[in-house]
Amino acid sequence: MALDLVIRGGTVVDGSGKPRFTADIGIKDGRIAEIGKVTTAAARTLDADGLIVSPGFIDGHTHMDAQVAWDPIGSCSCWHGVTSVVMSNCGFALAPCKPSDREWYARCLSAVEDIPTEAMAAGIDWTWETFPEYLATVERLPKAINYGMYIGHSALRMYVMGKRALSEAATDDDMTRMARAVQEALKAGALGFSSSRASTHLTPDDTPVASRLAEWEEIDRIIGAMAELDAGIFQIGPDIGSGPRHRAFLERLRQVALATKRPIMFGVLSTKQGEDPTTWNYQTKYIDDTVAAGGRMFGQGTTRSINAIFSLKSYLPFDVLPAWKPIRALPLDEQKRRLRDPEVRRALVAAEGAMKPRDKTFQGGGAATTDPRKPDYANLFALKGVDWDDPTVEQLAERRGQHPVEVMIDLSLVDDNQIYVQPLVNESPEDVLGILRHDRTLATFSDSGAHVCQEMGSSLQTHFLSYWVRKRRAFTLEQAIKKLSHDNAVAWEMPGRGLLREGYQADIVLFEEDRIRPQLPTVEKDLPGGARRLVQKAEGIRATLVNGAVTFENGEATGVRSGIVLKGKLAS
Repeated sequence: MALDLVIRGGTVVDGSGKPRFTADIGIKDGRIAEIGKVTTAAARTLDADGLIVSPGFIDGHTHMDAQVAWDPIGSCSCWHGVTSVVMSNCGFALAPCKPSDREWYARCLSAVEDIPTEAMAAGIDWTWETFPEYLATVERLPKAINYGMYIGHSALRMYVMGKRALSEAATDDDMTRMARAVQEALKAGALGFSSSRASTHLTPDDTPVASRLAEWEEIDRIIGAMAELDAGIFQIGPDIGSGPRHRAFLERLRQVALATKRPIMFGVLSTKQGEDPTTWNYQTKYIDDTVAAGGRMFGQGTTRSINAIFSLKSYLPFDVLPAWKPIRALPLDEQKRRLRDPEVRRALVAAEGAMKPRDKTFQGGGAATTDPRKPDYANLFALKGVDWDDPTVEQLAERRGQHPVEVMIDLSLVDDNQIYVQPLVNESPEDVLGILRHDRTLATFSDSGAHVCQEMGSSLQTHFLSYWVRKRRAFTLEQAIKKLSHDNAVAWEMPGRGLLREGYQADIVLFEEDRIRPQLPTVEKDLPGGARRLVQKAEGIRATLVNGAVTFENGEATGVRSGIVLKGKLAS
């Protein structure tokens, strides 16, 4: 029987961590049928001579719940070798949702994750109410990558409790209904349940999101209901507002892990913000100790700092200042004309002195862009490349003999795509390296689909391969691909993915080992309704296959939509 496709002569890095080898890969009906010297006839051949052939990358921390409705290719993740994502993290989801609450859910996603409400209004045909109905909707949508999803705590709490979810503890009946809904979601195909205790997660009214109002008893009941079915992953955004709060959160989470034995995931982060911040190695040791005691636990790590991103086309740190507001409201060309006026420039530089001083309050990417403190110019980088070696605004100001604000104005006038990066967490490359090297910390956490003009983490996979493998040589290519594919597939319980093995789904990336890297991000107005977002593509990826079909070639979508919904083990 003829094959559908053969990948000929590539260097296979199979995701297991074992040494690479040269082989052909034959594909039939979306799966890998042969590995070795393939002589069976095929309808199509891809020449992989000189290329690395690896499993598709898996990103387990995204917020693409709204985007999947209008973006069939799954950008920006799709441009970085990602073939499968998990969305609905941190309790933020679009289901379950009563029709009367749709606007509020959209406003919450906009407030917390910077997903423009105009894009959601223009791009979503919101016909579902329950989680199973939402999952069925995503199944019907055209998709070039695979999507798994959680049922989200804030959405569920609002659905069950209404407005009480934003101010009250749940009653016994509320908790019973939530537990029942989570079990229903698992049986429909949810990968698990997500929640958040993060201090940065706020409603449009600047109050805690619904999940943060939940007592721990509520968490116990819901995860206990998952344990009754022996199914589901629990993902939660940690409270890292201060070191003591963070450590108290971890200790209480350990009780959930040991009582329920469900897999638990949370972000492992290093930060200099807040009072007495908890070190990354405290967190990784905590994971090891919990596992040694009988729990199941993973950390989610990034491959670089998590940043607030500024530019003339999106946010600048000075937008909140009265002198800047009217100028920033003008069309871009008119802004640039005004910024060239010496008198205007003097006023704008002087206005910076009135900014709020920096304090110990922990700020995520959202607040850092919409309610910024006076910049620490020694920790604000003018992005020139993607190798973590950019000059700071302070350095440029000293070289030029200018005020830092003048430096930023001048750079932005030369290139209105100039990006400025303020690391918020994982500021030190060596801390990131320590996190990545830990066996139970996953290389994921892109936040793809969220913070669309505030952060850009969707390129973490190509950054890992270009920076940590090729430039720093901190990982071999085999080790890095294992972390990006196999380890994530195991953690999210995705059988048949994450390795190049006969019988496995043919999610595959072909790339140039010496060239793969992210490109510089730009701000584009390509969302529904003309809303803006950061866009970042990659170099060096020759082709991406999803379920055996070529979905991208040379960075361009082929129009093939072979992605599916990835369901948990209880789905029929």
